[in-house]
Amino acid sequence: MGKLYVVGTPIGNLGDFSPRAVRTLEECDFIAAEDTRVTVKILNHFGIKKQMVSYFEHNRTQQGEKILERLLSGEVCALVTDAGMPAISDPGEDLVRLCHENNIQVESVPGPCAFSTALAISGMSSGRFTFEGFLSVTKNSRREHLASLKDEKRTMIFYEAPHKLGATLKDMYENFGDRNIAIVREITKIHEEVIRTTFSEAVEKYADGSVKGEIVLIIDGKKEEKKSVTLEDAVAIALERIEEGFSKNESAKYAAKITGIKKSDIYSELTED
Repeated sequence: MGKLYVVGTPIGNLGDFSPRAVRTLEECDFIAAEDTRVTVKILNHFGIKKQMVSYFEHNRTQQGEKILERLLSGEVCALVTDAGMPAISDPGEDLVRLCHENNIQVESVPGPCAFSTALAISGMSSGRFTFEGFLSVTKNSRREHLASLKDEKRTMIFYEAPHKLGATLKDMYENFGDRNIAIVREITKIHEEVIRTTFSEAVEKYADGSVKGEIVLIIDGKKEEKKSVTLEDAVAIALERIEEGFSKNESAKYAAKITGIKKSDIYSELTED
């Protein structure tokens, strides 16, 4: 029985390719690559000569079965994408599932991943987040996707192409309102940049397509709306303190501290006939 290695590849800097990843490509029987023209540059850089087969969005069903046959016969395959971890917004997901369904061992060779790297350098909240990948190019699907996230409280992460950034920013502004965002581009490359801004500013500045390179968008989740406190609420708090034995003055002072309502207004209400 063979084995599938899921190998992370550099997202811009060949220096990020790990020694273990190099060894895996050297020792496997063949490589399943999203674009062999891209992968051959990595192989040439590290002096690796290995058979490659193409495995991408439009041939994944037919090619996946062929790769499976080779794995079932005992061969070892290294799965790579053009940049980053295979199976993340990538058809490699289907091949990995196919292997599990056929009891083929799947092993990771971790490497760079654009969305987690972008989040790490964005300065945005990372305690809880949701990775949303690429938006659909179909208007209805795109609109439904964004609408479903309108009340999402976690930080949201999207991939986007530079030529579609302007339209995407406008659509997001329309759906999410004016929120803090980070536009992270060209990760690990010479022009790596984190643009921390808001939707209103971004739509004005970057709708013209001036932002170039591979882009990751990090977006604030929806904030909890603070309930406004009324004078009536403050008086109720003060009355509870009075029932506990505190004076009207002390109770008004306490309620003012808790609610931000003026002590004099609270005290006035407490002393009205």
